[in-house]
Amino acid sequence: MKDFRNKVVVVTGAGSGIGRELAVQLARKGAKLAISDVDAAGLATTERLVREAGAEVHTQTLNVAERQAVLDYAETVAAHFGGVNAVFNNAGIAHHGEVEHTEFKDIERVIDVDFWGVVNGTKAFLPHVIASGDGAIVNTSSLFGLLAEPGQAAYNAAKFAVRGFTEALNQEMIVAKHPVKVTCVHPGGIKTAIARNSTTSGDHDQKATAEFFDKYLAHTSAAKAAEVILDGVRKGKARVLIGADAKILDMSVRLVASKYQGVSARVTALALSKAK
Repeated sequence: MKDFRNKVVVVTGAGSGIGRELAVQLARKGAKLAISDVDAAGLATTERLVREAGAEVHTQTLNVAERQAVLDYAETVAAHFGGVNAVFNNAGIAHHGEVEHTEFKDIERVIDVDFWGVVNGTKAFLPHVIASGDGAIVNTSSLFGLLAEPGQAAYNAAKFAVRGFTEALNQEMIVAKHPVKVTCVHPGGIKTAIARNSTTSGDHDQKATAEFFDKYLAHTSAAKAAEVILDGVRKGKARVLIGADAKILDMSVRLVASKYQGVSARVTALALSKAK
């Protein structure tokens, strides 16, 4: 997909952050947009911005964890536009807490949205994307889909699963010779509301955790992240890393293999001791 002009593009999680920036930048590039989110107010703002950019847009409140709703949504979008060229499965949530202190329901909630949401969106739209003759599936994993971090077991599990699912899908499209490029996106620290909207367990303070992320870890703007993603999709890249942190840490894990776990554990322990 060298050009997004007149392409029908679906973006989930479009109510804020990277999803909103993807929608707005795609609109400026001449795409026709189908945007969704569970946040109706945020979605309405994105719709206004997309319309101001001159794009035709279909808007629907959607929980990507609800499979039948996603399947119905795919048929609605395809009927509305007459087809679908690309899907950005971007919706996601976060939870911070050690496995020892995290409830099953908190793990399930993250897996349902961050992994099954990607699977639901991919399965629902894939037939339409293949039929378009010029398609793309773009799934958002994370830096934490490349390395694990204490307190992020649920998020790590979901994002590693997205990575495996997406890389397998990419190979399947190649084997089947389908006209579909598949991209797995691994953002590092991005300036979005994901940390502020996250949940926590154990003795972690949600506000303090979010403030730490925003101050020390979120280095890349959502607009820059969307720009990098779209450039990677345009070039047909199978993997897109966003931010110097993602690139450096990915290379570090490649160099030291499983030894990174000891380093990460010690750094986290030190950071926690200083925070107390």
